[in-house]
Amino acid sequence: MDEKQRHAMGESARAARLRLGLTQAEVAKKIRLKSGVYGRVERGMMVPSVPTLRRICETLGISSDVLLSLSTQAPEAMAPAPPPAAGEHPELSRAIHILQGWPPDRLALLRKLLETADTHLSDES
Repeated sequence: MDEKQRHAMGESARAARLRLGLTQAEVAKKIRLKSGVYGRVERGMMVPSVPTLRRICETLGISSDVLLSLSTQAPEAMAPAPPPAAGEHPELSRAIHILQGWPPDRLALLRKLLETADTHLSDES
């Protein structure tokens, strides 16, 4: 893969990540890379392995053809970002995106923690 192709791939990944409202660190964690390594992919300095490329595509919701500039279809047409709910805070959108991959038992535990924290914070008010 030449430099121009690496940069195009990085730009596609960056655009998809920003559409989802994610940070590089959040994507890196989901695809099991160090944040700095994922940053090098976005900057076109590194080509990921095939398994990592697949995880990037799945996490960012784009096809490998779009990521590798093999398709002329715009990334937005391939994986539109869900419209934010009216008045939804960006942090809530990020949290929801992170939680979508969690198993039910982990979600139940988080709900209990949130309920406990909410009760505690309400008592302080």
